[in-house]
This record gives sequence, C-alpha cells and structure tokens, in this order.
Amino acid sequence: MSKLIILGLIVIYVGGVWKFWNGFTRTNFNQSFANRISLALLWPVLFIANKSYRSNFRKALKG
Repeated sequence: MSKLIILGLIVIYVGGVWKFWNGFTRTNFNQSFANRISLALLWPVLFIANKSYRSNFRKALKG
C-alpha cells in the first residue's frame, strides 16, 4: 500500500513539473532557462510557501 502512495506522489510531482514547464510562458517570471528549471523542480515547496508563485502556477496550468 505504501508503494502505491509513493508512486502516486511521484506521478503528481512529475505531472506538476510537466504542466508548469509547458505553461511557463504564461507566467510573469523571467523567461530564462535557469528560472524555468528551478521553478519547475521546486514547485511543491514554492506552491505552499509563496502566494505570488501560486498565482503564476495556476496561470501556467491553464491553457
């Protein structure tokens, strides 16, 4: 059962990275490659901790 939960969390994480990566151009962030990688990989932490990032993350997911 725990392996299924871990697999589910990995799928959610990778899905978030993928959706943010593809929608990055719709955000207000600086459009550099380094920004894109770091913001995509750190999305769970930034989503919880930063209101501005949450807003931009939602913009990236729309589309």
